[in-house]
Amino acid sequence: MAEPATEPMVKHFRLALLWPLRLLPVAGSSGAQQRPWQILRDMGEACPWRELEHDAELAGSVFQERHYTEFVTFLPYVQQFLYGEGRLRRDDSDADAGPPMRVFRRRDIAAVRVAAREGDPPVTLDVVHVHLYFFFDVDVVILNVEVAGNDMPLSQVQELMYRAGRAYPSGWNADGRALHSLSTAEWIGRDGSVLAQTDAHERAAFMTHVSRHRAPRIAAHWAWLMQPLTSAYAEQGGVLRYRQIEYHRMPLAAYLAVDDPRALTRNDFVRLGLVTGAGPADARDEHKVEDTGPGALPYAAPHLDDFERRYCYDRFWSAGGAAPWTRYLCSGHALVVVGDAKSAYFTDRERGVLAQFRHQHFLLFLIAHFQKASLLMFSERLVEALKRLHVADPASVRRFKRRIRASFEGFLRFTHRYWFHDIAEQAQTRALFRMTTAHLGTDALYAEVKERTADMNSYLDADSLRRQANTVVRLTVVTIFGLIGTITTGFLGMNLLAEAESPMSERLLYFALVFLVSTALTMYTMVKSKRLSDFLDAVSDERLSAWQKLGALAAVWRRGSD
Repeated sequence: MAEPATEPMVKHFRLALLWPLRLLPVAGSSGAQQRPWQILRDMGEACPWRELEHDAELAGSVFQERHYTEFVTFLPYVQQFLYGEGRLRRDDSDADAGPPMRVFRRRDIAAVRVAAREGDPPVTLDVVHVHLYFFFDVDVVILNVEVAGNDMPLSQVQELMYRAGRAYPSGWNADGRALHSLSTAEWIGRDGSVLAQTDAHERAAFMTHVSRHRAPRIAAHWAWLMQPLTSAYAEQGGVLRYRQIEYHRMPLAAYLAVDDPRALTRNDFVRLGLVTGAGPADARDEHKVEDTGPGALPYAAPHLDDFERRYCYDRFWSAGGAAPWTRYLCSGHALVVVGDAKSAYFTDRERGVLAQFRHQHFLLFLIAHFQKASLLMFSERLVEALKRLHVADPASVRRFKRRIRASFEGFLRFTHRYWFHDIAEQAQTRALFRMTTAHLGTDALYAEVKERTADMNSYLDADSLRRQANTVVRLTVVTIFGLIGTITTGFLGMNLLAEAESPMSERLLYFALVFLVSTALTMYTMVKSKRLSDFLDAVSDERLSAWQKLGALAAVWRRGSD
């Protein structure tokens, strides 16, 4: 009997997790909404997050050649979004001048210790960076965590990709262990101490939270990482609060440098591209399971017939080029690149594929998920505005109108500032961005949100026109009936009461009486203006008889005539 096939080893592994969240608005002392990055700045040393600067002329700047390559990859309007104006073109008096995208970083975490399944030996991954991305005029924040590891079995990498980016467990097994989540997850500080660890196995805490708040509870290690930002449903208070806006599985980008990419089976690529976790332990035994057999693939074979066409970008999947046998896998939820660890260009951190993955490709992935998160946020705003609307309450109606107007204005600004169909002219970057957005369905989502926002705004416009028309009708009725009295009493300047020479007290008395009577008649006419308007319509209708017109007049005082 032949020996089972040797499992491929991943010589270098990078995993970048993205967690899009909705920021809840924060009102300042004056009532104006505060910008979240201003709040983090004002916290000073009490806040672990520090804003990143990318100005090349600054001493000790992190701007390097790979950042320059990143910059020139994108089209000018995308450059403006990502980097803003240069320091020389900013107004120094404006502390918030700069790019619409703000990046904050925390440096107190050195590594993360993880174990995919119960009984697996823990593995320690280096934490490359932890970033928070804020966006001007959009209440969305994105957490980014990038980790790296070396010399790991492929199945271990597949399991980590499958389990690492989960904000909370999806369930528990009979033993109370969290399903599909990491068995162990611990943030390790610079001094080697454990800063926070997962509590995904505490089933009672998660179930109680959902029962009480009707919202999922964020796992402890993710909640700690976000501080001082806190969940909207957390018991501890916080100025900056966030709420989940997408599925609890975080989108991810992964880089795998293996000894021989051609040794990976179709099953391996399917599991990597669709992030389904590792297959059966014996799936590589060629005498037990064929590569295309039902036991190896995570899903039915007909479902994966078009896998290569839909999810693979194989422009560099050949023996030629600077990085031979390089394959990109894109499913919307994940962007994965697999290549040869022996290729110097594939592993180059400054000019090669690794540099492109960490910069250009990560940013295109970030932009696509930011667009989706923003659209979901606008959709939530509309739903919240409708939930808080009470038609019988005028104050509620006014607040509803303000919210809808603000959402419409914000959506217009989002469209002109952040909505891109193409972000680069480079074929590879453009193709990967289009694949990502196609799988995410952002075009259809944008059209849906645009239609709903426009419908809501059109409703407000129609409601305003209706109210204006009703006002015009009432004023017209009051004017017509007031005209009768005006002509009657003022015909040829005739005065019924000649009180011009009377004492001032009498004239004031007459003035007050006439004022009260006129006001009462005007108000009464306005109250009956709708019925009087119907009467005027009947009078102007030549098809009605005089008796029918008198009936319309009598209907003005008849109960229930409306």
